[in-house]
Amino acid sequence: MSDDGSLLARIERYYATVPLLFADAEEYGPLRLFVRKEPGAPYYGGPGHAQPGGAGGVSDGDIARVRARQRELGVPEAFEWLAEAAPDLRERIEAAGLTVAERPLMVLDPGRPLAPQPQPQPQALPAGVFVRAVEADDPALPAVLALPRLAFGRDDTAGARELAAAAEDVIADGTVEAVRPTLRAGHKRLLAAFGPDGVPLAAGHYHPAGGATEIGGVGTLPTARRQGLAAAVTTALAVDAREHGVTTVFLAYAAESVARLYARLGFRPAGVTLLIADQPARS
Repeated sequence: MSDDGSLLARIERYYATVPLLFADAEEYGPLRLFVRKEPGAPYYGGPGHAQPGGAGGVSDGDIARVRARQRELGVPEAFEWLAEAAPDLRERIEAAGLTVAERPLMVLDPGRPLAPQPQPQPQALPAGVFVRAVEADDPALPAVLALPRLAFGRDDTAGARELAAAAEDVIADGTVEAVRPTLRAGHKRLLAAFGPDGVPLAAGHYHPAGGATEIGGVGTLPTARRQGLAAAVTTALAVDAREHGVTTVFLAYAAESVARLYARLGFRPAGVTLLIADQPARS
């Protein structure tokens, strides 16, 4: 198998494995729907990952049955899959009336050194800012888990005060207690950049499985943007993953400006494309 084919197989196995750490799989013909066992961000439907035949023979009825089940569960009618693994599925999904978006992937080749800072203008972290792992019993956990709500939200002025309020929300809605066992079991690694006052300014995570992982959720508090914090967190996540035995580190992007940042850190285009349809967790 070619290097690209081997990479595709590893990523496909990863997508087949990670959701099963947190969800059950329901089969609808050649499609599969991951259903959360505990509270948390909902998963998605897609082809029967890593199964013989892939998504061949998907019918409009198969898609309709998955969507009906998602409505029953009260979760988004979301689909996600690797384009190369199911090349005919996009046409079917779009014919069902769902908007499909592409998320190209980039990979960090084994042994490839990571650039310590974004190039071509190296820049140290702001004075007093540091990056570290956040464990299950860390007092900063609620704020770190709440940070993406602001990083990917619509308020470009959100700062420490708004983050404190969002942290109370993730405690109240059970998110913090739901994540703690995942962190303790090593199914999730969470890293964040902290300011001198201990307030998390940027964060990201990865879920290791079978020697592979996707870096995701890298976001910066709106008032702390444009200081190189996302790059620093991404680099720290990749280093941490390697230190924990991960050999295939990859990530998805939506904008070319982000791809250029990842390229400066050492990632290269992976030659595979992730497609999503009405998938709020990624969009």
